[in-house]
Amino acid sequence: MAKNMNPIEVGASDLPLHCPTNQTPTWNLHPKVFLDIAHTGEAKCPYCGTSYRLKAGVKVGH
Repeated sequence: MAKNMNPIEVGASDLPLHCPTNQTPTWNLHPKVFLDIAHTGEAKCPYCGTSYRLKAGVKVGH
């Protein structure tokens, strides 16, 4: 699986964040892993190396 060079920006509707996402093609799937993006605003998948980043202004939590 190829690593994305640029982080994928995610919004509130993408939370809780998991990789692979629902938009990932079937041929590119790996076991689903939930990623904690709340504390740093960024997360990286341990399986495929895809980086995710919260869109500007998105608030996580209560």
